[in-house]
Amino acid sequence: MVDPRMLTDPVEPSYAKSGSLIRRLTAEAWDHLWPWSRSGFERQRALQAAGLALALAASVAWVLAAMGRLEAGAIIGWWFGWSVFEILVRLGSKPYVKEGPWWGKHYRRASVMDMICYVGFKNLLIGATLFIGLKSAGMLSL
Repeated sequence: MVDPRMLTDPVEPSYAKSGSLIRRLTAEAWDHLWPWSRSGFERQRALQAAGLALALAASVAWVLAAMGRLEAGAIIGWWFGWSVFEILVRLGSKPYVKEGPWWGKHYRRASVMDMICYVGFKNLLIGATLFIGLKSAGMLSL
C-alpha cells in the first residue's frame, strides 16, 4: 500500500530543471516513450529484461501489422499486454507523474492508479496514431 503522504511528495526527473527548452522537451519525449531507467534496471533486473523482450515482441507485432500479416484484434491484444507490463516497469523505474498542466515542470510520486491512468492514456494516444497511420496507408484491414 502506498503511504498517502508520498503522493504529495514532489519528485524531480533529472531533465526537469534543464535550462534549454529543446533539451527538456526531447528528454520528456524520451521519458514518455522509454519506460526504463538505470536505477530500475539495478533494482528489478529480471522484470526489466522481460520488459525489453516484450517491447521487442510488441515492435515485431506492429511491423507484422504494417506488412498486413496481423489482424487488428491481435494488435490491440499485444498493445494491451504491453500497457499492463509498462505499468509495472514504470512503477519500479520512473514512479512519477506530472502534477498540473502538461507544459508545467512539477512532478509527484505516482500511485498505482496514477500510473494506470498515465500509461493507459499515453498508450491509447500512441496506439491510435499508429493504428490510424497503418489503416490510412492501406496496411491494416479491419
